[in-house]
Amino acid sequence: MRTVLVIDDTPAVAQALELLFRLHDIRTLAALTPQQGLAALASERIDLVIADMNFSADTTSGEEGQALFKAIREPYPDLPVILLTAWTHLESAVRLVKEGAADYVAKPWDNDKLLATVENLLELSESTHQAKRLQRERRARRERLSTQYDLRSAVFESQAMEAAIELACRVARAPVSVLITGPNGAGKERIAEIVHANSNARSGAFVAINCGAIPAELIEAELFGAEAGAYTGAHRARVGRFEAADGGTLFLDEIGNLPLAGQVKLLRVLETGQFEQLGSSRTRQTRARVVSATNADLPALIREGRFREDLYYRLNVIEIALPPLAERPEDILPLAEYFLGSSLSLSDEAVASLLAHDWPGNVRELRNSIERAKLLARDSVVQRSDLNLPPVAFRAGTLPGRDEEHLTRDSIEASLRAAAGNISRAAQTLGLSRQALYRRMERFGLRLPSGG
Repeated sequence: MRTVLVIDDTPAVAQALELLFRLHDIRTLAALTPQQGLAALASERIDLVIADMNFSADTTSGEEGQALFKAIREPYPDLPVILLTAWTHLESAVRLVKEGAADYVAKPWDNDKLLATVENLLELSESTHQAKRLQRERRARRERLSTQYDLRSAVFESQAMEAAIELACRVARAPVSVLITGPNGAGKERIAEIVHANSNARSGAFVAINCGAIPAELIEAELFGAEAGAYTGAHRARVGRFEAADGGTLFLDEIGNLPLAGQVKLLRVLETGQFEQLGSSRTRQTRARVVSATNADLPALIREGRFREDLYYRLNVIEIALPPLAERPEDILPLAEYFLGSSLSLSDEAVASLLAHDWPGNVRELRNSIERAKLLARDSVVQRSDLNLPPVAFRAGTLPGRDEEHLTRDSIEASLRAAAGNISRAAQTLGLSRQALYRRMERFGLRLPSGG
């Protein structure tokens, strides 16, 4: 059952609040002094605190309430605290809200408004606790994954990348073809490396070829090799990629750009393991495991007659789909800090800009932006201007986004309701910039509340 702790030296206040909350199935504990309240926090699971701002008849400064809030905030930073205040304490209450208090309520309070605030904060607190529990479980799974498999130093926090990497590890030992799909720069080659590193062919070579970067007339020679004189300019024999990857893994990037003639010969190799070099009649055998990747819509290319359907099914025994970086924002900061290294850090404004950017070039663009910043940074802190990203608003004194992985659709909805649709206040509650909150609302399909 949800539990609210009321800390107030007036028994009538505690009794009135207990009756109000009991009618709505909210358990209430009462403490008449700050010391009793802190003891209750240490011995009970408390979901929300309502604390008076004044505990002495001799003063109306609210100093006791401020000290109590700070005593709660330090050991319980995620516990929502509502301040009960008289008009004389209003300035102090507003300051404490800026420092992290969930809200303040003036005496005498409006039952309906107070109840709505408490319900919304309890819902937000529950969503946050659940999300953090899931986060801990994900981290434990990632640790087990990195202990059991070679992840090739992959950096990720998102569930989407965890699922893709776990699938790559699980299928690595199976002697089947793997097709990795996703936009340019999303990390497809890293997934291919993980497949190779955990396969039975890991002691062999990992050979990569970009099928889109080689002229059509040379692709067969690149793949299968050529005898001297097999074509104009072939002054000496060329070892093909299949031969170089024998006993290892051949990674065919941008497979959608492979010419039809090359597709026919590739299909034969996948079916029989056999091929001939250009200019040679001797049949050779390969034990290379093929992993391919594409950013193209291969079924659409099949319908257009530009890609063979039989080859597609040969390549696509297992498909691993990578989402763009914009759809896994949890990975942005870990990747940025990995590329940055230990000698540099990011300013708050730089962090806000990194999280607000769309990253159309995905991880590759992020890496390039960080490499630029490393060259331009004047001291140990990277600024937004070093990243060459547009400015965004952010809450000074915070590191927006560093703890954002706990955010869920439910927690965002609850914070918007608790803030009565006020975007700035909801963003402050969640520890986000306004732009970052707007981006997450868009990602979850949430409508902008009126008045936000």
